Amino acid sequence: MASVQNSSQLEIPQESWLHLLGKTSKELTDSLGEPERVDPTFYGYDWWIYKKSTHQYVQFGMANSKVVTIYATGSDVPILPFKIGQSITDIYHLTTIEANIGIDYDDSSYMFELSEDDMNTRPLIMIADNYMQLNIDKFTGTLSSIRMLDAETLIKQRPYEMVYRGELLELNSPPLINEEEVEKASEQQIFDITNIFRVRHDLLPLEWDAETAVVAFAHSKDMYEADNFSHTSEKYGELSDRLDAAEIFYQTAGENIAANYIDAPAVVEGWLNSKGHRESLLNEKFTHLGVGVYKKHYTQNFIEKWSE
Repeated sequence: MASVQNSSQLEIPQESWLHLLGKTSKELTDSLGEPERVDPTFYGYDWWIYKKSTHQYVQFGMANSKVVTIYATGSDVPILPFKIGQSITDIYHLTTIEANIGIDYDDSSYMFELSEDDMNTRPLIMIADNYMQLNIDKFTGTLSSIRMLDAETLIKQRPYEMVYRGELLELNSPPLINEEEVEKASEQQIFDITNIFRVRHDLLPLEWDAETAVVAFAHSKDMYEADNFSHTSEKYGELSDRLDAAEIFYQTAGENIAANYIDAPAVVEGWLNSKGHRESLLNEKFTHLGVGVYKKHYTQNFIEKWSE
């Protein structure tokens, strides 16, 4: 069992979807119905995806028929006591942001140490026995999304610098996990979350383009195999070369790349807070998107298709 060394005074109302952390799979489906799909992960839980609209998107991490983590975004998602789009100033009025957060779990102690960048873009707070990561859009100073985790999931994923005393709680991937299925699921999540963010900024959602996704996947795989994190491939050239080789016809194109983020929500939040990546993510000219994920190497290829 986990105990906290200090705790936020915030409470989660019953009507908030964040209140579903720790609930059973039956309690979740009784509240929200069946998920749109179930996506595997490397972390011992499956993501149950609830994409209610372009303003309401939630992923519930389900392990042993219990919700152990939640990722929520979209302007209409009910995440009281917070709200997507809420200013960081209002958040500071609601709760205290600490640089160090300690957890006692079983017979071990863990201390998460947040950097200045962490404090500004993804502070961590405690509510009762659970933990809430507030993902902040640093360009607007507003809440972009929320990730809730129970203590065990937080310790295993270690999203911040951590010191510990006792036994380190290790993350062990399920032995029969299909890596390709996890990667394909991540591609779809990146696509979904990208469109949630675009709609939030009054832009049209993008359409999925399967041929462009093949190009994106090939670049992620090439970056991994060549150990070369770059928009330029030594074998296949620039993005324009790769799109032309695949006979993809377009007016304009753009590319985002990333590596070693823990999952799809984390990588899209990272792109949103990087000026160049954000410009591609929120470019009003783009009409289609292909995403490719290979061994935690991520590529987004955006295109503006020729008008008919």
